[in-house]
Amino acid sequence: HPSTAQSASGTCPQKQRYSLKLDAKDGRIYNEQNFFQRAAKAGTVEKWKKWHSVPLLGIPHCVGFGLHADSYRFLVFSDLGRTLQSVLGDGLSVLREKAAFQIAVRLLDCLEYIHENEYVHGDITAENIYLNPADLAQVSLAGYCFAFRYRPGGKHVVRREGSRTPHEGTVEFISLDSHKGTGPSRRSDLESLGYCLLKWLCGFLPWSNVLDRVEAVVEQKERYREDVRSLVRLCFRQRSSPEALQSYLEQVMALAYEEEPKYEALRQLFKKPLDKMKCSAYDSVDVRMVP
Repeated sequence: HPSTAQSASGTCPQKQRYSLKLDAKDGRIYNEQNFFQRAAKAGTVEKWKKWHSVPLLGIPHCVGFGLHADSYRFLVFSDLGRTLQSVLGDGLSVLREKAAFQIAVRLLDCLEYIHENEYVHGDITAENIYLNPADLAQVSLAGYCFAFRYRPGGKHVVRREGSRTPHEGTVEFISLDSHKGTGPSRRSDLESLGYCLLKWLCGFLPWSNVLDRVEAVVEQKERYREDVRSLVRLCFRQRSSPEALQSYLEQVMALAYEEEPKYEALRQLFKKPLDKMKCSAYDSVDVRMVP
């Protein structure tokens, strides 16, 4: 929830906006705080941007945290804007290809950064992606409650089903590894992003109407993991589907549990069609927001 703080600038007070997150002291927000303290310090983010020559990186800046009334924990962020879910709820319901591909590239940057810092996100969904109405070039990936340290001290965790609570995260988009109670790995985030892109472009997934029956969701995801072509065809129905998305899904679904993804090759799948549209992933995202 955005809150407003006053900061004086000479004789002219300026309003600076912040986003505040509040939750039970020992709830998942504690996991999120750990992520920001360990892996997302402002200096680390800036170094990564320079090293990778990216103008923008959507890792939120956590400006402070603390306890309230001994029962609640809070995190304070520089203003994130609005969730992509709320933008879709304005009546858009689906994104244009250009906007979806811009967001895909920006999220692949974020995921590469997070993964290099030993974490996976664990809950990629439009509710955790923010667009700033004041600057539509700003895309942020927030919501690190389910962040998982998949490579503590540089050593990848071993794949073991049932080692964690199954189905953690947003059921519609989580990976099969998360469904099975396996610690999510890099491929999990990329699989979730693929499901999100399909939903944003088509408005539904084959399992969208059975979300209350989690086993049915798992069954469908397992079926289509082996047959990406049918998944894409079903979602796009009579419309032609973007080759970039099908290639992305095929490459991501083929990743082994501990395999390092080829992030730049995946980004290029979306950057090439964007180049043909004569735009960059780092331009303002092609969405119209209701004021």
